[in-house]
Amino acid sequence: MANPLVGIFRVKELRERIIFTALMLVVFRVGAVLPIPGINVRELSAYFLSQQNSGNPIVDYLDFFAGGAFSNFSVFMLGIMPYISMSIIMQLLLIVFPKLKKISQEDGGRKKIQGYQRIGTVAVCLIQSFAVTQYAQSISRSVDNLLSIGIVAFTIIAMLTVTTGTMFLMWIGEQITKRGIGNGISLLIFAGIVARLPQAVWELVGRVRNGDLNLVFVIVVFIMFVAVVALVVFEQQGQRKIPVNYAKRVVGRRMYGAQNTYIPFKINPSGVIPVIFASSILTFPLQIASTIGGNIPWLNTVSRVLSPRGALYNVLYVLLIIFFAYFYTQVSLNPIEIAKNIRENGGSIPGIRSEKIEEYLTKILNRIVLPGSLYLALIAVIPTFIQWAFNFPSSISYLMGGTSLLILVGVDLDTMSQVEGLLKMHHHEGLTKRGRLKGRNL
Repeated sequence: MANPLVGIFRVKELRERIIFTALMLVVFRVGAVLPIPGINVRELSAYFLSQQNSGNPIVDYLDFFAGGAFSNFSVFMLGIMPYISMSIIMQLLLIVFPKLKKISQEDGGRKKIQGYQRIGTVAVCLIQSFAVTQYAQSISRSVDNLLSIGIVAFTIIAMLTVTTGTMFLMWIGEQITKRGIGNGISLLIFAGIVARLPQAVWELVGRVRNGDLNLVFVIVVFIMFVAVVALVVFEQQGQRKIPVNYAKRVVGRRMYGAQNTYIPFKINPSGVIPVIFASSILTFPLQIASTIGGNIPWLNTVSRVLSPRGALYNVLYVLLIIFFAYFYTQVSLNPIEIAKNIRENGGSIPGIRSEKIEEYLTKILNRIVLPGSLYLALIAVIPTFIQWAFNFPSSISYLMGGTSLLILVGVDLDTMSQVEGLLKMHHHEGLTKRGRLKGRNL
């Protein structure tokens, strides 16, 4: 039992969870290559092969985070992003409408909110799937026999198929969270990114052989990549500990002694959530504009202006990351509620008056969130910098930073922390000697 990897498969519960998660991910990858009915796969592959050199930055961006499902026109081509977009909208609605927040706090209110969120996800899927059908029709004008059925029939079938595929992915994510290991929704995004790794590495090797990329630049970027990964891990584990002292109290006939504890505030309390939220908010209008833009001039202009390689896109990206970092931190770590709980349990923060606890905690959070959000924004724009400075292909640059790197590192840390906890619960050694892995809320 000295080897923790062997211990993983000797623990029955952990073994079953890992096998179940692996099977669900296999289903996800099969669906990512299963095309929508009515699409001529051979003609579609020939079209994207002909566009490989020129490339479409918007399609490359959407396809990368869908694990290649977008360019395959598969049943999972929208991925899980519609659900994430709707969850953002629902979080905002809970703040804007007090009645909706009151419903969420009632008995069974959480299930009602989840039901509303699922209905909203269907609406978002229908809008995005219609945009996808328009994109397919625009391709069919330049490719003969791309659509094997009529346009009207294809539109209806494609919208129903793609919407059903996204809802099925939601179910898979919930089942992984419940019966598997790790956060299901995050693991689906993780699997989509990892699935693109072999193709990206092969493309990089081919460009170096052909002389399109300088080997020295590749080595420099690889060193940057290793350094950024180390910084991400270090930043995700960083904490600011706020000491809290609890006075002696009498409960019944027993007297409980004073306790000294602390509140752990992470340097980046919201984790990778701001980056996912920001990218999904920008992806939603970007996908609609890019797929329907060929028929509507002003949407075509929006599609060009909001190109992932453009300046406006990256400025909006940074601003949204900072906004969602503050927004999600205030939702998940409400200083008013934390201060209320401290006072109700007879606690105090050394050197801080009781009525000033909210102000003190708010000040600490603001100091932590600002550098944390700027750090996230810096990592998020690394792919654009690599493409501009070293002329790297998008498939490689997206792996060197941004949303993909944060998700890869974050989901890996979260999954390892769950495995660590289950191993120790069954009296096995953890994955690390010091056991310093901490869970994250993705």
